[in-house]
Amino acid sequence: MNQEKARYNMVEQQIRPWGVFQPSIINLMTSIPREIFVPSETRSLAFADLSIDIGHHQKMYQPKQEARMLQALDLKESDEVLEIGTGTGFTTALLASMSHHVVSIDQFDDFIQQADKKLAQCGISNVTTDIFTANKEWHPSDRFDVIVCTPAISHSPNELLKQLTSNGRLFSVEFYNGISYATLYRKTDDNITRQRLFELATPKMSLDNEKQEFVF
Repeated sequence: MNQEKARYNMVEQQIRPWGVFQPSIINLMTSIPREIFVPSETRSLAFADLSIDIGHHQKMYQPKQEARMLQALDLKESDEVLEIGTGTGFTTALLASMSHHVVSIDQFDDFIQQADKKLAQCGISNVTTDIFTANKEWHPSDRFDVIVCTPAISHSPNELLKQLTSNGRLFSVEFYNGISYATLYRKTDDNITRQRLFELATPKMSLDNEKQEFVF
């Protein structure tokens, strides 16, 4: 596979047609080596317009979905970010490259271990990872400017919204009438707005973890 050609096609045939033109996001999607984050057995599909299986019944977002998410979040260099669902660590790498610091949690220890290795390989050091399961309450000490919950959830993320700073943004995937949508919340001192961004079929968070509803 000609990786550079595949990377170019990813941008021109997937990301730009989805309305993502911000130079910093385009540069990031091409500069971070997506191929090293993809499971070795599906590495040839690293730049394809597909949701790639990564194990534990979880999937990697499509490149265009990752890019649209970044554009909607409008990340700033000073942002403190919480990511729920580390997965392969690729989204973690994107978030970390556009913010001050990322705390990334996942229920699967092997995801965390592999993500740590790949982030180090890319020279990304502004990430703290941790394990979160239904049997372990997780208590962040700080509020966050941005929260990204990559698995789909079936309830409103009210507890997560409490963890946002003023002018904070929250990305989640929520079900409406049987269809899952990428959803963006914006919080101000006086108001919280919600915007549906696009349809996004992604595995739901495990029922055990959803029952916790993120007990902060």
